[in-house]
Amino acid sequence: MADNTAITPENTSTPQEEHTADAEGQVAAATTPEAGQGQTAQVPAEPQPATVEAPAPAPAAPKPAKPKAVPSPAALARKAPHVKAAPAAPTYSQEEIDKAEAFGRVDEQGNVFVREGDQERQVGQFPNADAKEALNLYARRYLDLKEKLNLFASRLRSPKIKAHEIDESVASLKEETSQPEAVGDLAALRTQLDQLAEQGQARKAELAQARKDAMAKAIKERTAIVEKAEELAASLGDSTNWRSTSDKFSSLFEQWQHHQRTTIRIDKADADALWKRFSSARTTFNQAHRKWAQQRDAQRAETKRIKDEIIAEADQIKDSTDWGPTSHQFNELMDRWKQAGRAGRQDDDALWARFRQAADVFFNARQADRDKTSVNERENLTKKEALVAKAEALLPVKDTKAAKQARQELAKIQEEWDAIGFVPRDDVRRIEGRMDAVDRQIKAVEDAAWNQSDPEADARVSSFEQQLTAQLKDLDRRIAAEQDPAKKQELEAEKATKEQWMNAVR
Repeated sequence: MADNTAITPENTSTPQEEHTADAEGQVAAATTPEAGQGQTAQVPAEPQPATVEAPAPAPAAPKPAKPKAVPSPAALARKAPHVKAAPAAPTYSQEEIDKAEAFGRVDEQGNVFVREGDQERQVGQFPNADAKEALNLYARRYLDLKEKLNLFASRLRSPKIKAHEIDESVASLKEETSQPEAVGDLAALRTQLDQLAEQGQARKAELAQARKDAMAKAIKERTAIVEKAEELAASLGDSTNWRSTSDKFSSLFEQWQHHQRTTIRIDKADADALWKRFSSARTTFNQAHRKWAQQRDAQRAETKRIKDEIIAEADQIKDSTDWGPTSHQFNELMDRWKQAGRAGRQDDDALWARFRQAADVFFNARQADRDKTSVNERENLTKKEALVAKAEALLPVKDTKAAKQARQELAKIQEEWDAIGFVPRDDVRRIEGRMDAVDRQIKAVEDAAWNQSDPEADARVSSFEQQLTAQLKDLDRRIAAEQDPAKKQELEAEKATKEQWMNAVR
């Protein structure tokens, strides 16, 4: 029982009570009146009247004590746990002692009596001592009892007292105050105890209500933990973040354990019902998590199989020099790779490294070929620029004979042109336009010669001359407005061709 020191007789008795007569009425050896003067801690209790006839014989002279060795500090330390320190004796005022003594008397034989209402009751005997000393001893015993009641009253106000402590303390105090060997206002003492008993019952009701409230609060708090777990279990689905949800369940379980350790212990039925709900929610999560993990592992295995197949196909075509179709195949493999999903970070990294290695073989070879082709095309451009300059040197062509010779030379140049091959894409239009301009000027002279033999040539020449004049004016305007050097060069080449046509017509 917690805090028994406040209410149990053993913990509030004075030292002299530890040396009183035993159950058979025997008295301890060292009993002298002088020992009790002013020191209640060493005065023995009196024997029962039935066992004491005359004044007790004086105690025998004490034998000389043998000298004892002084114990060492270590020996004292070993003995210390077995020594129980006596509680300090309460200090009472003379007024309190006088009031208590007023309820008692001592006869000539040393018998001590206490007055209870109209009756007297013998409470003990103190031989070989004067009446004042005897009353003082029994009055202090009364005050000790009263102090126990006061301590119990104080204990009742403690928030830590338990209901069973109240019942045990009341029962103990009732037994002590029933027929106490003490002198004082015993009726007031019993009245005080009755009042304390009533207060104890009220305090027990408060404790019961407080426990009920604490129990309801604890059940509510633990139910909130259960409901959160059930909400998590009910929210599981395809979009669940399993790692985060697992952390939340772990946190809720820690909250449950902390609540179980730090709050009032709730009834077993309620605790079992709540735990069953919480455990069921955790089981639902664990089963769903396990099922998801199995499905994930199966999906990752399938993804790994698909990506292994893609890598095998990439290895088969990585050495191809058919750049266009093979590039398209690699793009398709990449699309299939993305659609396959993930096989787990570790496997994905290894699989991607294998696929990237095959792709790099092909694309690095293609880039090397492109670099080589670019060099060749630039060389071809240099050759074609030399040929077009040679063709432009055939101009101007002024008559049919010159046009015929120019046509023959242009045909030879064209054969060399076709044998050279491709030039950079950005230069194709420009270089081809210059060669076409030479061809058109020669053709214009050829067409003019043919038109001179045609009966309707004059009419056609006149109309064609008008069209050329209009076109040349338009070309002048466009050349003046054009900012792009390449396009401006094309327009100037076209103008030169039309001027040749105009010369041929005239």
